Amino acid sequence: MEICVASIVNFRDVVVKKMASLDRVKVLVLGDSGVGKSSLVHLLCQNQVLGNPSWTVGCSVDIHDYREGTPEEKTYYIELWDVGGSVGSASSVKSTRAVFYSSVNGIILVHDLTNKKSSQNLYRWSLEALNKDSSPTGVIVSNGDYDREQFADNPVPLLLIGTKFDQIPENKRNEVLTRTAFLSEDFNAEEINLDCTNPRYLAAGSSNAVKLSRFFDKVIEKRYFTKDPSQLTGFTDRKRFNFKSLHYD
Repeated sequence: MEICVASIVNFRDVVVKKMASLDRVKVLVLGDSGVGKSSLVHLLCQNQVLGNPSWTVGCSVDIHDYREGTPEEKTYYIELWDVGGSVGSASSVKSTRAVFYSSVNGIILVHDLTNKKSSQNLYRWSLEALNKDSSPTGVIVSNGDYDREQFADNPVPLLLIGTKFDQIPENKRNEVLTRTAFLSEDFNAEEINLDCTNPRYLAAGSSNAVKLSRFFDKVIEKRYFTKDPSQLTGFTDRKRFNFKSLHYD
């Protein structure tokens, strides 16, 4: 059977043009290794539990088809960039990760509710991504705060997600939720606490699903409909993060 090369080339061009015309947004998924980022992304994109999660090397990208919260319900493609690595990595590794941080429309900050250190490290993850600096020395000042004004011209919608909620003992949950509430306030972001091995935490109509939709709507609004970035509620609303607000023991 003869294959027409010209037809193949034309078909390829059509596919490339169609892909380029899709309305897409880029969302980073950041957090320490082992907090469950890959399981979260799989749950969001495939609506099923990831059976055998493994460590992410470099970056893994998956697509979530999302219908915006308007009467038109237009479909957008949410690119979820699961960035691997540890916040304590060497500067060379941070420089490598920096290539993933361009043209970002939103950030999901993921921490392990059973690991206080992973919560604290979210501040440094946000610095690394938003400051696009592989070695953010000079930004953190002596009293433990760092200035949010450097991000005033680049407001990026944030969502805070705590994983492994099922592993918190009942008598410790109030303490943990109080701690995450401080995180949510510091980042001026809504918080979702869940178990990535149980899809019901993101069931349609649940409070978590509503928060997730609000975040995606905000990301889409920033990317396609907001001409003036200052109109978004983001880093311009608050001036400083404070590590002390986490009340670590």
